Amino acid sequence: MADTDLLYLPDPERAYEKTFEAEVVEASDDHLKLDRTLFYPTGGGQPHDEGTIEVDGRQLSVTDVRKDHGDPLHEVTGEVPAEGTPVTGEIDWTRRHQLMRMHTAQHVLSAVVYDEWDAVTKGNQIHTDYSRVDFDVDEVTEDELERIENACNEVFDDDIPVEGYEEERSRLKKRIDTERTLLHLIPDHITTLRVVEIGDVDITPCAGTHVERTGEIGEMRILRTENKGSGRTRIVYDLQEP
Repeated sequence: MADTDLLYLPDPERAYEKTFEAEVVEASDDHLKLDRTLFYPTGGGQPHDEGTIEVDGRQLSVTDVRKDHGDPLHEVTGEVPAEGTPVTGEIDWTRRHQLMRMHTAQHVLSAVVYDEWDAVTKGNQIHTDYSRVDFDVDEVTEDELERIENACNEVFDDDIPVEGYEEERSRLKKRIDTERTLLHLIPDHITTLRVVEIGDVDITPCAGTHVERTGEIGEMRILRTENKGSGRTRIVYDLQEP
């Protein structure tokens, strides 16, 4: 089985590509595996990309993308082409860019809350219209929420560059806060990690898609908090266009 070349990694600049050429390496029922792809598979709290795959002048809709032994498996509608067939893929850019903005905003929010309250992110889920992050803290007051929101928006207003690169796990471990980044949750056999660095605000392993600068994110609005029990508080937010 050939490993799929993930065209959206490691530099955030690559996540701005919208179309690509590829070849089918596996085909079964309504699924395709390609030798290269721009489609992001569901993972890390970020949902999959959608879009189309064109083959022989007809378009197949990509309705789901999930990992299969580490490689993206594309679920498509229509007649599946045979192995070895050349195809052209195109992602739904509006959806992709919204998820990029939301995901980078999540990194900033997690960093701000950790810096202020030593509260570790215990889970997150990105959506196109809103997103949420769970923290290991009993509650957050209205005044604290306002401070969090303002601190995040200051980072967005500062238009800080967002870098993405690969680094050996052993080297990265020596220079990051492993508690904040939950490095222990990444399987030990993964020795080379994709890292996302937002100026001096945050640095953490992440394989998701991100914007190139925080100025693209817009303005965060914290919509509400939810008590999830066991010392866990959920912060729900959305973004206004920049």
